Amino acid sequence: MTIPSYLKKGDKIGIVACARKISKEELQPAIDILKGWGLEVVLSKNLFNSYHQFSGTDEQRTEDLQTMLDDTSVKAVISARGGYGTVRIIDNLDFTTFKKNSKWIVGYSDITVLHSHIHNFGIETIHATMPVNFEKNEEAAETLRKSLFGEIINYEFQSHPLNRKGIAEGLLVGGNLSLLYALSGSVSDITTKGKILFIEDLDEYLYHVDRMMMNLKRSGKLNGLAGLIVGGMTEMKDNSVPYGKSAEEIILDAVKEYNYPVCFNFPAGHIEKNLALYFGRNCALNVGEKSTLNYK
Repeated sequence: MTIPSYLKKGDKIGIVACARKISKEELQPAIDILKGWGLEVVLSKNLFNSYHQFSGTDEQRTEDLQTMLDDTSVKAVISARGGYGTVRIIDNLDFTTFKKNSKWIVGYSDITVLHSHIHNFGIETIHATMPVNFEKNEEAAETLRKSLFGEIINYEFQSHPLNRKGIAEGLLVGGNLSLLYALSGSVSDITTKGKILFIEDLDEYLYHVDRMMMNLKRSGKLNGLAGLIVGGMTEMKDNSVPYGKSAEEIILDAVKEYNYPVCFNFPAGHIEKNLALYFGRNCALNVGEKSTLNYK
C-alpha cells in the first residue's frame, strides 16, 4: 500500500463537503484548530452552498472534490461532515492525478465511499473525526492530528463481554456498515480476505443490521477475515415487536462459524471519542482481557 506523505507545519489541508451542507459558523472552530496545528486551510469553492440537504448540487460537490484531488499543493483533504451524498458523485471523479500524487483523504460515515474506492488503488486513507465534530472530543481530534503528522498511534481499549479472544494481523479496512452494504457489487466494493474488518453504524433498525450482516456473509466478506473490529453501534432502533438481539449479538451470530478474533465497542465511529484509524495499513489486533491495536 502507498502511504501518502505526512504533513508538516505550513502544509495545506483542503476542506470539502461531499454530502450534507454545513455553515461557516459550524465550521469556524475546526478551521481555527487546524490553523493551530500549523496548517494552511483551503476551503473548496462551493463549500457553503445549499441544495436541499446537500452542500450544493452533485456537479458542484464533484467540482470541489475534483479540484482538491488535482491540486498537488494540497497535502490532505478532509470532508467537513458526513450525511449522505458521496456515492452520488464517486463515479464522476477522475483519480488519475491523485493516484500519481497521493494525499490523505480523511473522514468517516458517508466518507466510507472514498475509503473503499481509494483502497482499491492501493493507497492508505484515514478514518477519523471530521471538522463538524472537532470540538466534541479533544482526544479524537488529537489522534487525527497525530495520524496526519505521522506520529505513532496505537490503542489499548477495554474488553467487552461478547469479545472473542485471539490475535490477528492484516490490513485494516471497512467503515460504516450501511455504506459497505450500499457499495456491495459496485466498482467501489472491497475484498476482505486476510484483512481486519472494521464496522460501525448509527440509527439503524436491528433487523436491518441483520440484513446487512447477511449480505456481508453471503458475499464472502466475513469468511476468511483475519479479524473483526466493531466500533460504535449507536442509537440502534427496534420495531414494536422486538427483534430479540442487540446489534452486537446480531454481528456475533453472523460470524459464529468462523474462528478469528472479534472485538466490540472499539472507540471509533458515531461516538464522541472517535479515534483515528489508518485504513489500508497492516496492524496487529490482540483481543484479550485488555485489547490492543498496534500498527506494524
